[in-house]
Amino acid sequence: MKNWIIIISLTFMWMGCKNNQPRSKARISSITESVYASGIVKAQKQYNVFATVNGILREIYVTEGDRVKKGDPLFLIENQSTSLNTDNARLALELSAQNAKSNSNRLRELEVAVSLAKEKLQNDSIMYFRQKTLWSQNVGTKVDLEQRQLAYRSSGTNYISALSRYRQAKSQLNTEYQQAKNNLKISKDIESNYIIRSETDGLVYDILKEQGELITTQGPIAVLGKSENFILELQVDEYDIVKTRIKQKVLVSMDSYKGKIFNAEISKIYPIMNERSRTFTVEAIFTDQPAELYPNLTLEANIIIQTKQNALVIPREYLIDDQFVFTDEDKKIKSKVKTGLMDYKYVEIQSGLDSNQYVYKP
Repeated sequence: MKNWIIIISLTFMWMGCKNNQPRSKARISSITESVYASGIVKAQKQYNVFATVNGILREIYVTEGDRVKKGDPLFLIENQSTSLNTDNARLALELSAQNAKSNSNRLRELEVAVSLAKEKLQNDSIMYFRQKTLWSQNVGTKVDLEQRQLAYRSSGTNYISALSRYRQAKSQLNTEYQQAKNNLKISKDIESNYIIRSETDGLVYDILKEQGELITTQGPIAVLGKSENFILELQVDEYDIVKTRIKQKVLVSMDSYKGKIFNAEISKIYPIMNERSRTFTVEAIFTDQPAELYPNLTLEANIIIQTKQNALVIPREYLIDDQFVFTDEDKKIKSKVKTGLMDYKYVEIQSGLDSNQYVYKP
């Protein structure tokens, strides 16, 4: 008798469990497909300040939180040899200017010699062609004609020689002066590299070096950026990047604003993958920016791929192998379905089910 009671009890327990199988009816609802991304907040035009030369950080002209304009000096790097080169170039320019001034008398002498040689050439030319005309009229001797011709040719050679000496001397002085001037400009340009200036109007967010430290071209000195506008730097998985497009809406949540969602929009997609993280960098801009933001705040985002109204959906956890569902309580019958959009909770069923059917949880 006890055995029968046990069997009957177990039967009712089994029937009770069977009737309480987790199930869900397919229903009509809106569904949104999105791509998850993590990232950080960055100031617009945020950049690390690097030096283009090596040296000792001698002066720091700004502090964290200072507002700067484009071109404002930020740091001074000291390099003694560069300063000496600039001084030498300046002295060479002064010496060249003095040489040009002292040689101006020599240039005037050469210029006078050119003028005299030109006048003699003109005079000998007149005498030669006059004698040539007389000779054609059988007046004078051939010796007179040859002497005039020789004097004319000699005057031409002397004029060309005087003009060449003048031009050569003038060119040499100009070249020496211009070279000295260029050397000074080059030295000043090199020396200007030791003054690091701001590349944008913005805010000094961080200073990474202290006065007296050795500065190299490999290490950043400071972090600068815009203080009013911020961007979102997102990391999107390689499997999702093909779905991501410019202008897509982004829903953003941050630990700094718990419980709040902010809207943003994709503004830029970098076309190369980070091989280490297997992600792509995507930038977005706020369409409703929070009142207070700071660089490097962490965030999580959902990039809205597409939204569909009046879709037939079931919970994602009821889907088997992305294409089957149980449609009987005993879980013996698998029905094949065609899926569409999918979010973190629901999946769209395009065919294989209707809104009157129940599906059972695997």
